[in-house]
Amino acid sequence: MIAILWLRSKSKLMGPIVSPWPRQRRYRVSMTDPSHPLDLAADPFEVARTAAADIARLTGVERHDIAVTLGSGWGHAAELIGETVAQIAATEVTGFTKPALEGHVGTLRSVRMDDGRYVLVIGARTHYYEGHGVRRVVHSVRTAAAAGARVMVLTNGAGGIKDTWSAGQPVLISDHLNLTADTPLEGATFIDMTDLYSSRLREIAREVDPSLDEGVYAQFRGPQYETPAEVRMVEALGGDIVGMSTALEAIAARQAGLEVLGFSLITNLAAGISPTPLSHEEVIEAGRSAEGRISRLLADVIGKIR
Repeated sequence: MIAILWLRSKSKLMGPIVSPWPRQRRYRVSMTDPSHPLDLAADPFEVARTAAADIARLTGVERHDIAVTLGSGWGHAAELIGETVAQIAATEVTGFTKPALEGHVGTLRSVRMDDGRYVLVIGARTHYYEGHGVRRVVHSVRTAAAAGARVMVLTNGAGGIKDTWSAGQPVLISDHLNLTADTPLEGATFIDMTDLYSSRLREIAREVDPSLDEGVYAQFRGPQYETPAEVRMVEALGGDIVGMSTALEAIAARQAGLEVLGFSLITNLAAGISPTPLSHEEVIEAGRSAEGRISRLLADVIGKIR
C-alpha cells in the first residue's frame, strides 16, 4: 500500500508513469498479423488442408509420401534425394511465413525418388522465437500430413553436451525435452509421446551409418543461446542436445499421425562445454563444412524408408 501511494504521489509531481519498454510492446503486437489465416480463430488443420491443396496445384503432385524439414547445414540434401519436379516459394502457399534465419532457403520442393515416390522438402521453417505463435511453427508439419505424408523427417543444427561429440557430427534424436512452456496441442488433447522419435526409423538410419550416435534433444524458446547453467540443467534432466526448434514440430507430427525421424547436426559444443563464446556464424560455418557428408547420409536414409 505504501508503494502504491508513493507511485500516485510521484505521478502527480512528474506526470503519468510511462512504461520503460514501449518498443518491446509494439514489437510483440507486430508479430500478429490479423490478415494471416493462422492468427485468426480458424481451424489450423483446415488451413493445413488448404495449404496442401495449394502445393498439389502449384507442383502438379497430388500426394507426397515423405516430408523432410531441412535445418541449418542440411540444405544440400534436396539435390541428392531425387529429381526436383517443382520448386515454389513457401510464401505462395497458404499459412507459410518467410524464414527469418539465414540457412533456411524459404522454398518448398517436390522431389521424385527413383522408386516413383515423392518427398516434400521443406526449406521454410518458422522458429518459435520469431514470435508468430506456435500454430505457425508447426504449420509445415500439419501441411505435410495433409499432403499425404506418413513419415516426417526433422533436422536441425544444435549444440552438443556430450564432450565426445565434435562440430560437424550428425546424431539421431531419441527423445526430447520441451522447454518452451508451450505446445501445439489445443484444448483437452491428450497425445501419447512414447517412441515419438521412431525406433524403427532410427534402425534404418543405422543401417546406412552404423556409427550414428543418438541423444535427447532439448528445445529452448530462444533466440538467446543457453547459459552454462541452463546446459547443466539439461544435462541433469537427461538431455544431450540443445537447440531452438524440432520438439514442437515433433509433437504436432505425432498428433497428425506421422512417424517421426529426427537428426541434429552438432554445430558446436554447448555453452560451458565449449571453451569459446557461441555465435550464429559458427553454426553456419559448421553446417557448410559438414554439408556434403550429412546431406548424402540424409538422402540415403530417406531412400531406405518404406
